Amino acid sequence: NIKRNMEDGYTTFGEYVVHREVLDESRLETVAQKGTWSTKPTVSERMKDMLRCSVSQVKNVLLTWIPILSWLPKYPFRENIISDLMSGCSVGIMHLPQGMAYALLASLRPVLGLYSSLYPVLVYCIFGTSRHISIGTFAVISIMVGSVTERLAPDSNFILNGTNGSEIVNLAARDSYRVQVACSLTVLSGIFQLLLGLVKFGFMVTYLSEPLIRGYTTASACHVCVSQLKYLFGVKPARFTGPFALVYTLVDVCRLFPQTEIPELVVSLVALAVLIIVKELNDCYRQKIPLPIPIELIVIITATVVTYFCGLNTEYSVDVVGEIPTGFKPPRAPDTTLFSQLIGDAFAVAIVGYAINISLGKTFAIKHGYKVDSNQELVSLGLCNTIGGLFRCYAVTSSMSRSLVQESTGGKTQVAGMISSVIVLIAVLKIGSLFEDLPKAVLSTIVFVNLKGMFKQFMDLPMLWKTNKVDLLVWLVTFISTILLNLDLGLAVSIGFSMLTIIFKTQLPRYSILGNVPGTELYLDIDAYKEAKEIPGIKIFHSSATINFTNAEMYLESLQEKSGIDIGKLQTEKKKQEAKQRREQEKQKKREKDEAKKNRLNKNKDNQNGVVLSMPDTDSDISGKGQINWGYHSNRVTSDSDSDSYEVFTVDSNQGEGGKKSCCRSGTHSIILDVSVTSSMDTVAVKTLKNIFSDFGDVGVTIYLAGCQACVVEQMERANFFSEAVPKSCLFVSVHDAVLHIFKKLGQEDNDFDVSCVTQM
Repeated sequence: NIKRNMEDGYTTFGEYVVHREVLDESRLETVAQKGTWSTKPTVSERMKDMLRCSVSQVKNVLLTWIPILSWLPKYPFRENIISDLMSGCSVGIMHLPQGMAYALLASLRPVLGLYSSLYPVLVYCIFGTSRHISIGTFAVISIMVGSVTERLAPDSNFILNGTNGSEIVNLAARDSYRVQVACSLTVLSGIFQLLLGLVKFGFMVTYLSEPLIRGYTTASACHVCVSQLKYLFGVKPARFTGPFALVYTLVDVCRLFPQTEIPELVVSLVALAVLIIVKELNDCYRQKIPLPIPIELIVIITATVVTYFCGLNTEYSVDVVGEIPTGFKPPRAPDTTLFSQLIGDAFAVAIVGYAINISLGKTFAIKHGYKVDSNQELVSLGLCNTIGGLFRCYAVTSSMSRSLVQESTGGKTQVAGMISSVIVLIAVLKIGSLFEDLPKAVLSTIVFVNLKGMFKQFMDLPMLWKTNKVDLLVWLVTFISTILLNLDLGLAVSIGFSMLTIIFKTQLPRYSILGNVPGTELYLDIDAYKEAKEIPGIKIFHSSATINFTNAEMYLESLQEKSGIDIGKLQTEKKKQEAKQRREQEKQKKREKDEAKKNRLNKNKDNQNGVVLSMPDTDSDISGKGQINWGYHSNRVTSDSDSDSYEVFTVDSNQGEGGKKSCCRSGTHSIILDVSVTSSMDTVAVKTLKNIFSDFGDVGVTIYLAGCQACVVEQMERANFFSEAVPKSCLFVSVHDAVLHIFKKLGQEDNDFDVSCVTQM
């Protein structure tokens, strides 16, 4: 039934007509047959279910905790193996340069970056639920680990006396201790992730909003850049810790510019130019070439060969990677004595790593139509870090650049991850030592180029300015606090500020008065919609947020302001009127007594004289100052047709048309509270609503609730909200039901205002 009105330029999509009775909460429970049963199992039933052991239950547990058992037996070998093989090779080639480069960010030897690109990847293939993300080293996590290793193992702790009174750093002892610190940090962060995953705390990442994560990663990219400047320019700035460390480091690097090593600068600029040009070509022609050009690996191989044959290390003092041992080390337990110094850092690494991992995982899951289990992702990442830390790996998470390559080159499952691990394994066992002459400046340029995606996040600012200024503020506060206060304190301040924005949104909701759109059952904000008209005598009050202890007082204040009813003032006037009535009554009684006494005296006197006089009726003869204004006498009426348990005070007004009664000077006799957005009701909110019913009832205004959700009604019942004074009949299914009930109660079904009992649209 689609009507098109070409003249007015709009399209009406059908009509509907609703015929039903007006439903309050009591009637709704009868009509809809509300049940008192619970579909949730009891605690004892849940315990029995958990302790029950059967073949099917064991199978379900295994498939849940070890996802590879569910997808690997069904792996379509012929359809997926070629694409997974190509994808795995591409990602494995990227793992080699990025692993070594990001290890420098963590202030560790490059071989640990290769270890971190091997063990965790295999663990994630077994326990992870995403098919496309690539686990391994990542710039943000690496710089967070590096800040910890440099803080607990600075060069100053490993100074040795050299010849001629000079001081040299014991690099072997320093690197060994830094490995110990990094592995302990990794194991502890993995334990945090495991525990949070086991107690189903995967939802906590929702408190890290997208603006917060993007602002934090952008600030982290700035930290990464500043930390790599020393390799690009060949200078050795002092190490700074604590707040403003980034600023001090940048100033110190600028101070050392005159001491720049020209050979290292040339190597950096050449490598940087080649990487940028070829990566841009990869982006431009990614639809035409089956695989991206592995320019990072090509640059590494070329730089290593040139350095070896040209003697850049010996002739020009170009800093190189140094010894890369082949083979693997046996697993080693972490140093638990360091845990007390690492708790805060480990928790920050765990949260940031998981946030990056789940955001990437859900992005690919939505794109390809499968589900990622947030709790299982937390468990799998915790196992990657816990097991990896035992094998000299440092903390890992998913990498955006490698994940995009794994997905764009046709990767279908985590078989691609297994193949990339094989390539890293070959590099560690056979060809790792060939990269000993690789300049560190080249690894730094690889880090710089891979930060392009993070720096593009600065483009969020104009978009957020147009769409949501609160999110823009979160982004800026996160970025500035992380830049100035370092990664750990910056994250804490960012989360705290993000929580404050949520509190302020709850504390400062939008309050509005709703009006009816004529001929419909729609009630809209009268300030936002021109056609929405207020119903005379009825105020419909709406709040955009749940009523709770944080905004209950403001809710009451806004209700009085929007409705134009000052409860305190009206109650004061009422008390004055009642006191005046009492005085008038006392005076009247006194006059009646005086008149009665006078009449008795006159009667006795007349009787003695034999004359009987008939006295006129007292009420009809009283005039002047003694006249009674019956308009101020209290008139008690019930607040609801179904209840007479509480009464409201009304006053006759000679100013209204036809001598109609109005409950207050504004002419409002009923208020409907639209609580349809309220999802829960705490004790303060219940008490506030009780006070509203009582206080407004005292000044002659009847209160109704509309749109209460079933869970809210249950909470109100548990809080003993309903009573003889506030029956369930004051709750209505919708605002329209409440309005129709008020018209029926006042006998105004044939009123002039266009609110029909039959809704036609």
